[in-house]
Amino acid sequence: MEAALGDLVNLNRHKKRIQRDQSAKRAEANRLKFGRTKSERVIEQDRARRADALLDQHRIDKDQS
Repeated sequence: MEAALGDLVNLNRHKKRIQRDQSAKRAEANRLKFGRTKSERVIEQDRARRADALLDQHRIDKDQS
């Protein structure tokens, strides 16, 4: 709904519409970032724990050499 040249535009409505659009984009990004099920979070935590354990297994301590 773009305004053509010569049309009157209510700037407050325009600003509010832009703010709503930006808020909707931010909400969509947050849903993608934080909107995971409990099982997905548990799986991700388990993967991270296993990766840390694998990395710690390959650690070389200076006092052992």
